[in-house]
Amino acid sequence: MRIEFPNSTRAVVSWNQPLLRIGSDSDNDVVLAAGQVAPHHLRISLDKRGWVLDVLPDATRIYVNARPVRERAILRAGDTLSVGDCRMLLCADETPVARTSPDMPEQERCTVALRAVAGPLSGQVLPLADRLELGPQGRIPLDLPQGEPATVTIFWRDGQLRMESSQPVDGRYPVRVNGVAVQQTVLLPDDQIGIGMHRFVIDAPGLAPEPEIVLPPDPVPLPEDTAGPRGEVWWLIATAAVLALGIALLLLLHAH
Repeated sequence: MRIEFPNSTRAVVSWNQPLLRIGSDSDNDVVLAAGQVAPHHLRISLDKRGWVLDVLPDATRIYVNARPVRERAILRAGDTLSVGDCRMLLCADETPVARTSPDMPEQERCTVALRAVAGPLSGQVLPLADRLELGPQGRIPLDLPQGEPATVTIFWRDGQLRMESSQPVDGRYPVRVNGVAVQQTVLLPDDQIGIGMHRFVIDAPGLAPEPEIVLPPDPVPLPEDTAGPRGEVWWLIATAAVLALGIALLLLLHAH
């Protein structure tokens, strides 16, 4: 992932390790001003769930997309992390501009929705049929600081889910997909669209790749399965029984 510092001259931080430590001590991977954070303030680790943020002991409260986090949170590309006066934008390494997606049959498009996870619309689920427009001309308004107008349109074209925006990439409030500023792109499941304080996640189970089918391992053969044909096994059992009976008779005669 990449960490950008909005409205700051600080250089972008690239990180591809399983653990990222942030604090004011020099042994952290990202060192912030001592007046803003604790010596060891937080860590971000990578596991099967994705990026997991842990607030360390003695650290003050931090915010993810303006929501307070006291102990732990699951992060995704496009989230804004606020620690004191420092703001960090988590960005995906790959740009979404040139990517493609599999065609989705028309009958499955009703399963696609835009889920608001932060901002004034948080908690709402906006279903998408053929087209969904956010902004002054659409049915869903987008409130931005200073009343700046913005339009974001999500629609189907040639079997692909696409997004276009009126916001310039170098504007004050560009539209970002997974943290990367774009004006148009193909959308994929779990993409996060951000503009200003708004955050939306694409719920599109029909576009998700089919889960890999894992076949169970071959069963361990039993001894009788490898001993030969069933008839041969019963012949051995019968022979053993006859021998046991003969030995028992010999012992009985010897005793008399």
